[in-house]
Amino acid sequence: MKLSEFKFDLPESLIAKYPVERGESRLMVVDRKAKTIEHKQFSDMLSYFGDGDVMVINNTKVFPARLYGNKEKTGAKIEVFLLRELNREMKLWDVLVDPARKIRVGNKLYFGDSDLVAEVIDNTTSRGRTIRFLFDGNHEEFMKAVDELGETPIPRAMNREAEDADREDYQTVFAQHVGAVAAPTAGLHFTKAMMKRMEIKGIDFAPITLHVGLGTFRQVDVEDLTKHKTDSENYKISEESAKIVNTALDAGKRVCAIGTTSLKAIESSVSANSRLKPVEGWTDRFIFPPYDFKIANSLLTSLHLPESILIMMTSAFGGHELIKEAYQAAIKEKYRFFSYGDAMLII
Repeated sequence: MKLSEFKFDLPESLIAKYPVERGESRLMVVDRKAKTIEHKQFSDMLSYFGDGDVMVINNTKVFPARLYGNKEKTGAKIEVFLLRELNREMKLWDVLVDPARKIRVGNKLYFGDSDLVAEVIDNTTSRGRTIRFLFDGNHEEFMKAVDELGETPIPRAMNREAEDADREDYQTVFAQHVGAVAAPTAGLHFTKAMMKRMEIKGIDFAPITLHVGLGTFRQVDVEDLTKHKTDSENYKISEESAKIVNTALDAGKRVCAIGTTSLKAIESSVSANSRLKPVEGWTDRFIFPPYDFKIANSLLTSLHLPESILIMMTSAFGGHELIKEAYQAAIKEKYRFFSYGDAMLII
């Protein structure tokens, strides 16, 4: 597959800047066998699943990863985007800085009137740096300082500044383990009431954790997709969740990955007999058509941007031509795209 096969014209007006009320979004249902596309509401999800079916949910929690600081001496304003913690004891982090040309090894950065100071240790990429935070408190106190100073890392494609409401809006109701710099957006549609109705119907939930990194949104800049390398993301699948999923597969039930992050995680840990294995580690799995999925047999996902790795994964799951048709229908019907947009269920 080539990058150009995932190019389409998306009117900017269809990129959702704000969410509708949680659980009130539209739902496009794509049936792979029947080759049909239906237009529903998210509440209609219930009618496609029953007793013994499983929803694989990503319980990662987004932290306010975007910080604004000032460079020593010049006072120049610098954006520091925390990507991942490299060493907790030494408070070493991989970050992106902007504007990068102003930041060199040895520079110190100050964050407001707080006790938080950072020193640039190394260059990693054109905008990437390794920095060490100079902070006397323990890890919990450090993360509290980040939480107070940081901004919700809503994607730049929304073309607006983060607001207070984003702290709640850009977090799933089942978020538990801090570590993501982007939300697993398909999960944003769920309400606690909806999950309770699913439980009453006999639907099981299998929580996994994949800490979403910025690689999810990184632009693919090679035409030959086999040459693209994605960033590694930390993930964990417990024995209990693996057992819930495997029991459903053995019984011929539906296993629905809630979001491409859940899909990536479970397809990264498959046993020789095509069952889910418990794991704790890193995955750089890049899924694009054609791909033989072993675990998930249905997928709830957002409507993604052109040429993104997420639309490639969706195409691999739903079938390239059918998903292309579905996206054309979504644009025609004015569905809302991206993180705060509407949802697509592929069965």
